This record gives sequence, structure tokens and C-alpha cells, in this order.
Amino acid sequence: MPERKPVPDPTLLRICRYLRILERQEANTISSAAIADAAGVNAAQVRKDLSFFGEFGQPGVGYNVQHLLASLKRMMGLDREREVVVIGAGALGSALINYPGFESRGFRIVGVFDNNPAKIGHRLRGYEVMAFDRLAEEIADRNVSLAIIAVPRLAAQDVADALIAAGVRGLLNFAPVTLRVPDHVVVRTVDLTLQLETLAYHLGD
Repeated sequence: MPERKPVPDPTLLRICRYLRILERQEANTISSAAIADAAGVNAAQVRKDLSFFGEFGQPGVGYNVQHLLASLKRMMGLDREREVVVIGAGALGSALINYPGFESRGFRIVGVFDNNPAKIGHRLRGYEVMAFDRLAEEIADRNVSLAIIAVPRLAAQDVADALIAAGVRGLLNFAPVTLRVPDHVVVRTVDLTLQLETLAYHLGD
């Protein structure tokens, strides 16, 4: 089986936007210009992004919406449900657990963990908060490969290490720290404060 061509992160983010556009379409076909207009890019960019995944569409006809949607979902690994664990049941973790968008996109939370005895055993949106020392057992039982880290900065690396040791290969990190991980593990860090700081710059005086 040929090795999959690496796709840049900006392209992957745009592909996810294209998926949402396709899901809202009622027509059977759509042009690259129409996708571009809805996504805020140009048609050449749409065609270039799609070329990473194969040849789609016909000149003068456009793309078959359902075929393109199904193909992109399969190639992105979004054609099946993904099980996710959340580490951290504080304010941020609770907000993430209560966010309904994960499930609507096929990401099902199957475990919530914390090391605070005051939180263990309590329920968040129906999920029991489990002790952190149960992490490896639960991940093995459920074959989890994705995790959300919502813990303080000083704890994030230890949490990441434990998740990786348990077999998790994808980390969505909300702690404001750069995690050190092996090459086979993928990390995406969301630093909300950094985003606000960049907005402050654009606002000026």
C-alpha cells in the first residue's frame, strides 16, 4: 500500500471547512467557485487542497456533493466514530465535556479523569469523573486513541506521558505549554490566551 502523502495543517483545516459546506448543500453538484466563496478562499485554493486527496469533479460540471463528501470523510478518518477521553474536570474540562459539538462530529467522550479527590465520583453531563490512576485500564478497555488535556500547565507533560504510555496517539492540548512527544504522536495545542493577545495587537491603541 503506497505511503499517504503528508497534508499541511492549513490544508486540513480548510478541508474541514469544506466538509461543513458540503453537508449544508441541497443541490447534487457544486463548483469549486461556490465552495471557495462559502469558505472565504479562491477556487484555485480549493482545487489545490482537494488534489491532496485525489481527483474529483469534472470541468464545467463541478463536484458530485455526496461523492465528494463521503470521499473526504473517509480520507480524513471521519467516516467512523472516534472515542475520546478528557483529562481534567475543572472549569475548562467541564465546559468541554458539556460542548455538544464533539458528538455531532463523531467524537464520543467515553471517560473523564481527574486527580482531585473532591471531583472523583461526581458526574458531569452524565459522565462519572474517574481517578487518574484508572486511565491506562480504561484506555486499554475502550481502545481509545484520542485525548483532550485540560489540566494546569505544570501537570500537562506528566498527563501527556501517561496518555502516550497507555497508547493514545492524538492529543488536543488546552494547557499553555509545548508538550514533548514521540514522533508517532500528534499534538494540537489550543492556547486561548494567545489568541486574545493576537486580537489585542490587531485592535491597536
